[in-house]
Amino acid sequence: MHVLNKVQEVSQWRKQTVDCKTQTIGFVPTMGCLHEGHMTLVRRSCAENDFTVVSVFVNPSQFAPNEDLDRYPRTLAADRALLEEAGVDVLFAPSPAEMYPRGIPLEVEAQRGPFVSVLGVSEMLEGRTRPRFFRGVATVVAKLVNIVAPDRAYFGQKDIQQCIVVDTMFRELFMSVQMIMLPIERDANGLALSSRNKYMCAETIALASNIYRGLRAAATVLQDAPSDVLREAVIAAANTVWEPLINSGDFRVDYLSVADRTTLAELGPTISREQDVVLSCAIYVTDRAKPDTVVRLLDNILVPPRT
Repeated sequence: MHVLNKVQEVSQWRKQTVDCKTQTIGFVPTMGCLHEGHMTLVRRSCAENDFTVVSVFVNPSQFAPNEDLDRYPRTLAADRALLEEAGVDVLFAPSPAEMYPRGIPLEVEAQRGPFVSVLGVSEMLEGRTRPRFFRGVATVVAKLVNIVAPDRAYFGQKDIQQCIVVDTMFRELFMSVQMIMLPIERDANGLALSSRNKYMCAETIALASNIYRGLRAAATVLQDAPSDVLREAVIAAANTVWEPLINSGDFRVDYLSVADRTTLAELGPTISREQDVVLSCAIYVTDRAKPDTVVRLLDNILVPPRT
């Protein structure tokens, strides 16, 4: 496995190694601290392409000044070992200076250079809580795709809005890359795998599995409805599961969304079973071992239209 840190090194590798007429490149962008969710993407890319490139880059432009950029776990040596074992061809681990030659202050007003905004699918949900987030995501993914020039890029469904933002960017900027979204990887109790799970003790991780239980309850209301269903009934099903944990101070719900799968427009007051629905949420979870530690976790379930 090649470990490359410079844009020019990736370009040189591609020119010397890849026959773009007959061979394909799969690309998995990550921020490191790899877990089984990431490795599922990596293995899929290795199976479907002649070459696989994985990037490890903690992207400053998607963090606000008050967010956890410095705390975000960095485990490059362990990540490298996992990727090498999986058969990855290139690990691209650039520095912030390599990706942002003009520098990248966290204050948007002080940033200079080109940035990408995908309007219409970035402002709601995660974009409401983290208004700079998708600008940073779209920008770094565009840069990385331009560097790697992959045929396919692999993303996880856990970050469903990110997938929609990136897919929209690929299509509407006519970027020659196909986005592949793979289902969420979960632990034995249903908790979506996330690098941020490492912030929580075992007891809190067990409690956090109720996030998925709540979404499943809401999805069941939709799936079992003989016809149209009230939005408030879907919301109530999730809240019934979460309410004891909210009352105990373990959970604080940032949002619970019942939205159109393509546009992320909120649905209701009545939801047709012919609609393609995504149930998504963000919940702040307080760690029981360290009450000063609060972790924001995402999850979602896709509920396809009844056929």
